[in-house]
Amino acid sequence: MANACGMDFGTSNSTVGCSRQGQATLLALEDGKMTLPSVVFFNADENEFTYGRAALNTYLSGYEGRLMRSLKSLLGSGMIDGQTEVGGRALPFRELLVQFIGELKQRAERACGHALDSVVLGRPVYFVDDNPAADQLAQDTLTDIARAVGFRHIDFQFEPIAAAFDYESGIDREELVLIADIGGGTSDFSLLRLSPQRAAKAERRDDILATGGVHIGGTDFDKYLSLSSVMPLLGLGSKLNSNSEVPSGYYFNLATWHTINLIYTRKAWQQLQDVYREVSEREKFGRLLDLVEQRAGHWLALQVEAGKIALSADESVELQLDRLSPPQTLQLERSDFDASIQHLVTTVELTVGNLLRDAGVRADAIDTVFFTGGSSGVHLLRQKIGALVPNARQVEGDLFGSIGTGLALDAIRKFS
Repeated sequence: MANACGMDFGTSNSTVGCSRQGQATLLALEDGKMTLPSVVFFNADENEFTYGRAALNTYLSGYEGRLMRSLKSLLGSGMIDGQTEVGGRALPFRELLVQFIGELKQRAERACGHALDSVVLGRPVYFVDDNPAADQLAQDTLTDIARAVGFRHIDFQFEPIAAAFDYESGIDREELVLIADIGGGTSDFSLLRLSPQRAAKAERRDDILATGGVHIGGTDFDKYLSLSSVMPLLGLGSKLNSNSEVPSGYYFNLATWHTINLIYTRKAWQQLQDVYREVSEREKFGRLLDLVEQRAGHWLALQVEAGKIALSADESVELQLDRLSPPQTLQLERSDFDASIQHLVTTVELTVGNLLRDAGVRADAIDTVFFTGGSSGVHLLRQKIGALVPNARQVEGDLFGSIGTGLALDAIRKFS
């Protein structure tokens, strides 16, 4: 049992938990913090890889290199069998995932003081929507990666169920609970009967009434906030001399974490130069060219993400886009953000509605909605989910740690 852990490899952040004196505890992975941002930076100046906050800080300090984030999005996508150029050599994406998860394991072992050979890995309800074969392939790929970094015994648990185990550890009576786990890449849900007595059971299958999920998460909210509010500053929606619109593909790549690097290729740069000669609003498109030349796409994505987070608490926020040329101040309104993600939230609503229908449970029978995941603070999303179960109290867990803690609890049960 001492050699087992729960690992939450997340789209935006990752955690690892293990047993200490019989209790599930998250491990400090970077500078005393329990989360390690799922980020890798290859520093071309120093010819080395860095991870987490150090990777982001090194990149933002201006070092030459390659920043890679949202690594989990590769699982279940066609990109997993591809490669990228890093430091003048081809790096397979599978190898990149092995590097990051291996780093995660090593940091956890240093933090707990011993080797870890058994793991319960968190997984979304669906890596891939409506494609069971591709979904299984994604889990198999993650299994292979876990073996490659040294885990001998590997099991999986749905992330929202892991979050349920964490919530259950703090209640004193039976509850019917809807777990809403809104992460960086997916929105996952589970409906469970939880209680202190049920928590002692090794097998919890009968307590799980339904699970559901959809491949929509925080990076998608970032993307549509960027496309609706930021990319027009760079020429999205503007016209060419032929009166057709500037091609939108460049902006979609720039607004999507795992495709930002595509706009830095020689081919893309040449295409942008060709488009520039045909645009009618040269000042806006010139900002795009300058941003690409600076390789500041990830910086821009970080500003958008910060704006999204701020809009969870405030109706209006200012973004200081000082790396644009000339610098811009952009006023973001929550109402505009809500409008830009309405289609995504509607899909999430349908997913929750289908889950309740499949479980055969009336909405007014649910006692609690437990929100976890870094994107569960999105105001419109929380409002719409709450409206589906209006009698349930809303509880916010550790947005970044509930799943890792729950996976550690599951590891204690499974490997004891």
